[in-house]
Amino acid sequence: MERVHAELAESLLLGQGALAVTLTDHGDTPLWEPPVGETPLWDAIRVTGLFPLNADRAALRQTLMLLPLVEVPELTELEEQVWERAWMERFAPMRFGEQLWIVPTGHEPPDPHATLIRLDPGLAFGTGTHATTHLCLAWLDGQDLSGQEVIDFGCGSGILAIAAALQGARRVLAIDYDPQAVTATISNAERNELSDRVEARAGDTPAGQRADLLIANILAPILTRLAPALVASLRDGARLIMTGVLEEQADALIAAFAEEGLDVRVIAQRKGWVLLEGQRV
Repeated sequence: MERVHAELAESLLLGQGALAVTLTDHGDTPLWEPPVGETPLWDAIRVTGLFPLNADRAALRQTLMLLPLVEVPELTELEEQVWERAWMERFAPMRFGEQLWIVPTGHEPPDPHATLIRLDPGLAFGTGTHATTHLCLAWLDGQDLSGQEVIDFGCGSGILAIAAALQGARRVLAIDYDPQAVTATISNAERNELSDRVEARAGDTPAGQRADLLIANILAPILTRLAPALVASLRDGARLIMTGVLEEQADALIAAFAEEGLDVRVIAQRKGWVLLEGQRV
């Protein structure tokens, strides 16, 4: 349906007892980063409602007919399962760079002699499938971090923190505002036998921490707002790696960090996203 009818559709489905209503793209209209305070929608939207098995299907069909639908609605009976983890059935081992592999729970590594990250992302962001995470992992694959202290700011599943530890980091502090991300990172650090070097804690800024390398895979407006705190967390000679930044946002972000005395440049690109590096001198 057209996006102007999305709110009506959601209200009608919830009124009929929907446990959840999901809006997804029904065409091919990618949405990148929305302006602050806006909830963007696609031009053509697929509306999906999840109902209990005993829902009144006849009443539901009558309600759906009130909507200006483009296509005939479908009713499908779903098997009982743990939905928040069902997507992981499609999650397979992935390689980044030359030697770094992510191996999901329940899979065997294609190359047992490579650098392996055993991963169960849980409910936190960070599986390596997104272009920004891919950029960071490919960069980490070529680094020797022996003896360094690293901050993974916006750690999600802890995937970058674990990769940094596997590349030799002496200590990695993983920070995220989301408690589920902290839980996932702790669990994944244990899974990779790195609990002694990877620490996870909740927080919305790295203030008060210092590192030889700071990795921040978060959105550009947050990076811009936190530029002073990020630069202050760098020791002399330390590097800052950032992504979560679209190509068209790079110049503004570079300018924001220049105001803090840090020279930042784009070092890699993938699917419209960029990876930036700066070094404190």
